[in-house]
Amino acid sequence: MIWLADAVLVVHALLALFIVGGLVAIWVGAALGWSWIRQRLFRLTHLFSILIVSALSLLGIACPLTTLEDWLRTGSLESSGVTQGFIQRWVSRLLYYDLPAWVLTLLYVAFGLAVLLAWRLIPTQHAQRSQATHQ
Repeated sequence: MIWLADAVLVVHALLALFIVGGLVAIWVGAALGWSWIRQRLFRLTHLFSILIVSALSLLGIACPLTTLEDWLRTGSLESSGVTQGFIQRWVSRLLYYDLPAWVLTLLYVAFGLAVLLAWRLIPTQHAQRSQATHQ
């Protein structure tokens, strides 16, 4: 089951990379004229992802991916200090920080607001077409 826990950890890291890298790509892409950053499906998926992370944090609910990974490693939903494998050690360094929960919640919500701001200032292709037909 350790390999499956490692797979969940990698998926978790890829999701975090999508959320953070997606916002960077939206702003950079808008400046450089990349059309793909205005695709509605990409933008909705990105917005939905950070809204889930922010909502879970505001509600004090542990991330389901973290809970699943812990369960796959220990067979329990309680953390037991399992020795980390290679993949877990390196991906965990990228994902987890020793900060108070309120700081992380504040960061998630601020990031979510930045995504909403990007949604407003950098419209999707669908929104651009709607604005063009109403002018």
